Amino acid sequence: MKTTIITFIIFFSLISCIISQDKTIAEFSNSGNTVFHYKPVERDSLEPVTGDPATIEYIDNHISKFFADTDVIVYRENASDNIPVDIYWIKPDKEREYNIIITGGLSSLPMNVPQELDTLKYAELVALLPKDWPLEEKDLGDENNYWPIRELKYLARFLHLNNTWFGGGYAISSLDPHEYMTHGNKFAGVIFLRSVTLPEEFSEIRLEDKTVNIYLMVPLFKEEMEYKLNHGTDALLRRFDKYGIADIIDINRINTCKTRF
Repeated sequence: MKTTIITFIIFFSLISCIISQDKTIAEFSNSGNTVFHYKPVERDSLEPVTGDPATIEYIDNHISKFFADTDVIVYRENASDNIPVDIYWIKPDKEREYNIIITGGLSSLPMNVPQELDTLKYAELVALLPKDWPLEEKDLGDENNYWPIRELKYLARFLHLNNTWFGGGYAISSLDPHEYMTHGNKFAGVIFLRSVTLPEEFSEIRLEDKTVNIYLMVPLFKEEMEYKLNHGTDALLRRFDKYGIADIIDINRINTCKTRF
């Protein structure tokens, strides 16, 4: 991939913010889904590692099949904590009026999936942002611009540090219900879905030894998280359809589950 690569030597510390899964603390939601609770991880030090060349190669090759190299910027982590998570930024063009950001690194390790779901153990995450979202290097010092990237990186490390997994329709809430992704919105968690905007073939990377599933990160309001737990993913998606919620993140969108009276 002949594209612009911006390299950071980043030790992305999760010592204070990552949470671990305690599978002895579980309950069932009204929709029948298992809900796991998490607690802070006790970690005394960082575990610096470098990127996996094989992962970088197949992510690069996959993106090159769908997008012009001139439209791609890579924010490469030269070294980081636990697993490196690069961010690929695909810029808008005349036909694609939105930004794409996708992780590169989550799939370097398998997730801890149930044995019968072995084909789902490798994944990457993608998010779609409005075409005017500032994503140049100079813009990322502002948390209101950076938070989608921060969330993708956080989620990628969260899964491996907690020896857990996710698939389509899974949701993860924020650690503290009073803390949101950024001061500029009220999103309180995310759900992972298949994108209906990106080409269907983009959602899978088929390799000789594994298949990597690419899931869309969709931020949710607190009421939507609760509705999903109580009624299930399909019911939430019906509300998304009712109110015209699209793949592209809109911080000003309607809360589809908030009572209005």
